[in-house]
Amino acid sequence: MSGFIWVMPVRRLYYYWLFYSWLLGFKKNFRRGGCFMNKIPIFCKDKRQIWVIISYILIIAGAIGMLMPFLWMVSTSLKEINQVFIIPPKWVPEPFHWKNYKKVFELINFGRYYLNTILVTAGRMIGMFITCTLAGYAFARLKFPGRDILFFLLLTTLMLPFEVLMVPVFILMKNLHWINTYQALIIPHALGAFGGVFSVFLMKQFFLTIPRELEEAAIIDGASPFRVFWSVMLPLVKPALAAMAIFTFGSAWNDFTYPLIVTNTDNMKLLSLGIAGFKGFREGMTQWPLMMAASVMSILPMVIVFVFAQKYFIEGVKTTGMKG
Repeated sequence: MSGFIWVMPVRRLYYYWLFYSWLLGFKKNFRRGGCFMNKIPIFCKDKRQIWVIISYILIIAGAIGMLMPFLWMVSTSLKEINQVFIIPPKWVPEPFHWKNYKKVFELINFGRYYLNTILVTAGRMIGMFITCTLAGYAFARLKFPGRDILFFLLLTTLMLPFEVLMVPVFILMKNLHWINTYQALIIPHALGAFGGVFSVFLMKQFFLTIPRELEEAAIIDGASPFRVFWSVMLPLVKPALAAMAIFTFGSAWNDFTYPLIVTNTDNMKLLSLGIAGFKGFREGMTQWPLMMAASVMSILPMVIVFVFAQKYFIEGVKTTGMKG
């Protein structure tokens, strides 16, 4: 019964949104007489219009379903601990407890975690831009013995879960005396050791879509291979670079397992580890409002990056499958 009560406001919100979108989306069609019954869209003569209606309904329902966890996260971040699990739940807290965001910085070293995450993310992105673009260009354009076999072996590493590599990676970092250092957090990923294979594949596929005539013209003009790569090819792969940037940024920003292995001091934690510290923070009770407040602040950079780069991201992912 409690689960049914919890679902009721969500279902009501869903129905309101469908009705509102129905009014906005089909008002123009009704005025033009697109249906022989102007008030009931299900009787439209054009079957394609019915599928458009169904598609919009499914898209809106999916969007609401994906936005609900984020809205609930923001709502919980503005509540007190005793308001989190009340039945029926309240989406709009009364009053707003903005002090939760201030407490995050007071109770944990959140500023240090944020700085560490920014530095590690920037270092990994710069390193992967260099290594993955060069590797992708080499596999796409250069001819050398064993190229296809090497690329196939590289792709097979995608089937290895990180859990298989955890112990060897820890032993390697320990022997290098890199535990609790930025080198351990940045260099392996910057060299494409974890997650770089997909970026290499992404860049290779995009380079294959560029006509060879552009390279040949640059070579005739006296450009060296690196000059061709830097001045001719690289400016043409901006969509793929944007897609790789978003993938790398999201992976580095949300990384949890790898930092857990190579760091054990508070001043080297990343955001994911720091936020997890609120679980059982005080007297064995999870501070959900503080955890949600920290989570809201942690996802803001990802939202900003995706909003400004989504056009290139979609174009890059779409274009990489055009030629094999």
